[in-house]
Amino acid sequence: MKTLVIIPSRLSATRLPGKPLLKINGLSMISHVYKKAAAANIGEVYVAAEDQEIIDDVNKNGGQAILTNNRHKTGTDRVYEAIKKIGKSDVELVMNLQGDEPLMNVEDIRNLYNQMIKSKSEMGTLASEIQDESFFNKESVVKVLTKQSLSNSEFVQAINFVRKTSELGKNIYHHLGIYCYKVDTLKNFVSLPQSQNEIQNRLEQLRALDNNIKIRVSLAKESPLGVDTKEDFVAIKKIMEYKS
Repeated sequence: MKTLVIIPSRLSATRLPGKPLLKINGLSMISHVYKKAAAANIGEVYVAAEDQEIIDDVNKNGGQAILTNNRHKTGTDRVYEAIKKIGKSDVELVMNLQGDEPLMNVEDIRNLYNQMIKSKSEMGTLASEIQDESFFNKESVVKVLTKQSLSNSEFVQAINFVRKTSELGKNIYHHLGIYCYKVDTLKNFVSLPQSQNEIQNRLEQLRALDNNIKIRVSLAKESPLGVDTKEDFVAIKKIMEYKS
């Protein structure tokens, strides 16, 4: 199935400005993410960015990048503009990998892709078990609530996404920064106005749920930290530099 992987990126992140170009082991974070996506080997990979500096960095490190406009409200809107600019009419699936997930497991990316093909779902994502109880109240760690408990072979429906929760019960997982959509679902999603729920919680996936677009969730083997704050970056830098 013809698939493109698009990594949306911008320098003006509110909590940690300039984060895509922060260096780990001498390579920018956005280029680390690009290499992970390329290693998954599910389709061509592009970074979609509103900043020429990001484009230059990705190109310099052997990647492909597309300049998009700087008025997008969400990363998904940026992904869709990139798809239109690439202009390949035979693309059926689009993987949106967040540019601040340098520790994403390559096998998990492949697993999400395989689940999408097998189930013919509209939209899918990944989540992992929550090992650290402090995550339940940490706003930068997004949680997903699912209909059933996740297992390695199931692709389970998401009920809700939250930033904070007092429920420490079952079927609550750490949501990872990756989505896969059918092209038609993506087109439909970006045509919809932002929902109040989405704006209030700063979670664009709620726009899908609010408009009856089903999101299915696959269990990730690993629980990688995304980079949302300076503390996250320092923690990830330590992990990646230690591994190398």
